[in-house]
Amino acid sequence: MRMLTALSLCLVVLLVACATDDSQGSTAEPLVSPDTFTPTAEPKATEPPIALKSPQDPFAARREAMVDEGIVGWGIKDEVVIEVMGKVPRHEFVPEQLQELAYENHPLPIGYGQTISQPYIVALMTEALGLNKGDIVLEVGTGSGYQAAVLGELVDRVYTVEIIEALAERADETLSKLGYDHITVHHADGYFGLEEQAPFDAIIVTAAPDHIPQPLVQQLKIGGKMVIPVGPVGGFQTLWLVTRANEEDVRTENLGAVTFVPLTREER
Repeated sequence: MRMLTALSLCLVVLLVACATDDSQGSTAEPLVSPDTFTPTAEPKATEPPIALKSPQDPFAARREAMVDEGIVGWGIKDEVVIEVMGKVPRHEFVPEQLQELAYENHPLPIGYGQTISQPYIVALMTEALGLNKGDIVLEVGTGSGYQAAVLGELVDRVYTVEIIEALAERADETLSKLGYDHITVHHADGYFGLEEQAPFDAIIVTAAPDHIPQPLVQQLKIGGKMVIPVGPVGGFQTLWLVTRANEEDVRTENLGAVTFVPLTREER
C-alpha cells in the first residue's frame, strides 16, 4: 500500500512539472503589421477584473495598459500625445462585437474593406505632425473616426474626409455622441483634399495612394506638415513626413515601413 501511494505521488509531481514547463515555454504575441489584422481568438483574461478597477469605464485598465505597453513602450515620447491616447475611448469606434479587442495594439476591421489603425501607428503619425492647439487639420480617410478624435483632443479644428458614405455617417454619429463638435466630417474623394477650407497647418492621410497627391501638398500652409503612407496596393508602403518649405519646394522624411489599406478613389 505504501509503494502504491509513493508511486501516485511521483505521478502527480511529474504532471505538475510538465504543466510548469509548458507555461514557461509560451512566447509573446508577434508584432502585427498595421491595418491588416483579422481577429481569430478571444482576448486574454485580465487580472484583476476590469469592472472592479473602474465601474464607470470598464475599459480604463485596458486603455492604460495599451498606452504603457504599445505607445510609451514602443517609443512615443510626446507627453501630450501619450495623454490623449490614454483618454480617447477606442472601443467606441469599433464594431460592438470587437470591443473586447479594442485595446490590443493592432488594427481591427470596421467594414467595407476598411480598418481602424493600430494605436501605435495613430500615435506615431500624430506625434510626427507636432501639432499646436490653434492648428487647423485635415484628415483624409475618416474611417471609424478614431484618428479624428485623437486630433480633436489636440487642436481647435479638424476637417475629415471619407469617400465611403456609410462610414462617414457612422463616424459623424460617433464623434457627435462623444462631444467632438469641432470635428466636421465630409463625404468626398479625399485625394482632392478640401480646398474650400484650405490652407491647413497639417494634413494626415490614413490610407495609401501610390504617389503623394499634389492637391494635398498645395493645400498645406507654408511650413505645414503632412504625414502619408505611399506605396503599392497589397504590399508594404513608406510612411512619409512631408513639409512644405515654400511655394515650390517640399522636404520629405522617411518614417519607416507600414501597411495600410489603399486610398479609395471615385470612379471617373
